[in-house]
Amino acid sequence: MKKIIFFCVIWILNMQTSSSDLSLGGSSVVRVRMGENITLNCSMRNRDEVAWYLLRSDELVLLISGEKDKTGRKLLTTYNQNRARMKMTADSWATGASLTITGVTESDSGLYFYGIKSDSPEMHFDKPIRLDIEDSVPWSVALRDGVVLKAVAVDVFLLVLFSFQHSVLAWAPVKSVCQRVFGVLSRTVYCFTTAAALQLLMQFWQPVTGAPCLWSVRSAPWDIWFPLLCFVIHFLCWAVICSILLIFDYPELMGLKQVYYECLGLGDPLLLKSERAQRLYSHLRHPVCVELLTVLWLLPSLPLDRLVLALFLSLYLALAHSLDAQDCVYLRRQLQSKLQIFSTPLEGSERSASHTHKTQ
Repeated sequence: MKKIIFFCVIWILNMQTSSSDLSLGGSSVVRVRMGENITLNCSMRNRDEVAWYLLRSDELVLLISGEKDKTGRKLLTTYNQNRARMKMTADSWATGASLTITGVTESDSGLYFYGIKSDSPEMHFDKPIRLDIEDSVPWSVALRDGVVLKAVAVDVFLLVLFSFQHSVLAWAPVKSVCQRVFGVLSRTVYCFTTAAALQLLMQFWQPVTGAPCLWSVRSAPWDIWFPLLCFVIHFLCWAVICSILLIFDYPELMGLKQVYYECLGLGDPLLLKSERAQRLYSHLRHPVCVELLTVLWLLPSLPLDRLVLALFLSLYLALAHSLDAQDCVYLRRQLQSKLQIFSTPLEGSERSASHTHKTQ
């Protein structure tokens, strides 16, 4: 196997150095868009084994291999690097084999070549096939593509469905009806329907691969560092979101505290809060606007479907923001009090410090 790989590398390099055009030694060029499927054909007449290789960034990779069965009319796959995306099939007489790659990505670009052999140990190679990944198509072409328009329509419908559930059930007349029907479980029902709408959104979301990206970071070294930076910032944003939810009484937010207080006969836990806190809770729809906007827009690549998601949810968050000056003053005072609590040392630590100072 090492001899075969070495022969492949030498053969490819010789073909490249002896060629003066863009075809790299007479290789055929196939251009395909991101996300599409592609089929590469090879002839294996009077041959028993076939293998497909990919030369990418000075790295030679065996993708898939197969051999005929005893009848010589069926091709059996002996090795497959990626069974989810790669498949090799043969025609009715097994005189030709086809390599099919589904959902082409940028990592699939490179030189493809196949080797065939029979009983002899030597493997014969045909001219390579260069696969070029087209970044995108013009907007004028993408917006006339039926597949793109259908995917965008499905995504917008899912977003409208989610926002409809999220807003209508929070509307005062509908909310009062839910409280009369479900009683103490009204908040739990709201959270359950929100989770169901979000699950539908994630389950049936349609990625759009046939349209250009608003931006895509691909130049070195930012193609490595910028995604890592986005991951770190996203992790911090989600940590802040979880912290804010805990500060805003997570059991009450999920409707669990209402049921617990009802069982103990304590009434609605929201009524036990101060008047200013009740006013803030009635106005504050989304306490994590800045963090969610950061997660939505700070991305190494922004395709069309993610652009639709970011625009829609950004507009939704802007319309749902209803804080006024009094709410901001209350939040500022709460923040100052929390900072003062954290900055003031405990009495026990002061006593221990003074006792240590006296003993010294």
